[in-house]
Amino acid sequence: MIGISYVLGQKHRERLTDEPYESGITPTGSARVRFDVKFYLVAMFFVIFDLEAVFIYAWSVSIRETGWAGYLEVLTFIGILMAGLVYLWRMGALDWVEWNRQMKKKAKL
Repeated sequence: MIGISYVLGQKHRERLTDEPYESGITPTGSARVRFDVKFYLVAMFFVIFDLEAVFIYAWSVSIRETGWAGYLEVLTFIGILMAGLVYLWRMGALDWVEWNRQMKKKAKL
């Protein structure tokens, strides 16, 4: 299918073909903006801890079937999550104030 679309498809290379079209606004710079790693780390932490909330919700729906054993298992699960959060906090992965200080020092140099 890809080969057929390549053979039968349109073959035009105009100047504006590769330009991004954003509601009629002319692009002023590059679309490839570099973000600091901190933004990606926070996004990953959010996805990880948000996914864990789904597991806890599923447990809460079936709490009557799991009984005390399920309750102890979810307490262990939450304990491991809290240990991971404390570890991230102590390692400075969530410390934006220190990051802002370092960026201000670099800007002054």
